Amino acid sequence: MKYLHLVWSNLKRKKVRTLLTALSIVVAFVLFGYLAAIKRAFNQGIDVAGLDRLIVRHKVSIIQFLPESYKERMERIRGVSSAVFATWFGGIYQRPSNFFAQMPVVPDEFLDMFPEYILSKEEERAWLETRSGAIAGRILADRFDWKVGDRIPIQATIWTKKDGGNSWEFDLVGIYEGAEKGTDTSQFFFRHDFFHETRAWGSGVVGWYWVRIDEPERAAEIASLIDKEFANSPHETKTEPEGAFVQGFAKQIGNIAAIMMAILSAVFFTILLVAGNTMAQSVRERTEELAVLKAVGFTDRGVLGLVLAESSLLAMLGGFLGLGVAWMLITWIGDPSGGALPIFFLPIRDLVLGIVLVLLLG
Repeated sequence: MKYLHLVWSNLKRKKVRTLLTALSIVVAFVLFGYLAAIKRAFNQGIDVAGLDRLIVRHKVSIIQFLPESYKERMERIRGVSSAVFATWFGGIYQRPSNFFAQMPVVPDEFLDMFPEYILSKEEERAWLETRSGAIAGRILADRFDWKVGDRIPIQATIWTKKDGGNSWEFDLVGIYEGAEKGTDTSQFFFRHDFFHETRAWGSGVVGWYWVRIDEPERAAEIASLIDKEFANSPHETKTEPEGAFVQGFAKQIGNIAAIMMAILSAVFFTILLVAGNTMAQSVRERTEELAVLKAVGFTDRGVLGLVLAESSLLAMLGGFLGLGVAWMLITWIGDPSGGALPIFFLPIRDLVLGIVLVLLLG
């Protein structure tokens, strides 16, 4: 600590260069924070997928429907404990850019299938008692400033009503929280019986099924049994673990995550290389000054310590500030895509990794 003033004086030797170097490190680690958050956002659906859940969809495409009657047949298959169906609603709230998932489900069966979605007892009871009742995740409710008791109008793009209209209205009876930080709370669920009674077409069909199994290690075997049950029928199925389904669904729109990660990683390491080269240049310019230090009694180890302390201090100032700024922006502003990345946060594990990179840079 007694040489801190000497280290600080060296940093102030060329203030503009020191400032620009520090700012480049700040930018690099803000970018690192967003890189980590984006990676988690793309992988979170896979990470939180239930090991004991399978998804059953039409063999041709998920946009093809399955009979509602498949539920009882699935639940008779050995190893299946329960089956829950859902359907993609695909409506518009206010304007097309306000995208979020909307699905009709059977409330009690759905909540049993997804214990990670937390509702209060009062909200759960209200959903069971209100025919037009719906629940929204915390992220979604905060996004549109919804409160329990609000009436939510959604314009249908697929499911017209029996009266010929396209405007559906739902009573928001609950806002569900996630059991874990990474739980997706950006979705909107309403009652299947209300949907069934109101839609003009599609009676007796649903979009897909979630199936809970007793033994996750038998997932492949049970999936095969389900598909064999409906083989050679007009509506053949494809069954796979929930995580595999989420991963496959993401790949349908291209490997966006890999592209973004590659670009941001290249920029991040380029900035670090530039900053590191600038710090090394600063040392080379002071060869004579370092020789003077040795002449007045500093050992080789002492001179090396001063140089390392200078680079470490600069790296820590810029790096820790950058990580702090990244954490604040991600926490306070959240998803920069306007809803495309609902699970958007900086994991503690990646924050620790960032600190390690700062120390290594120094």
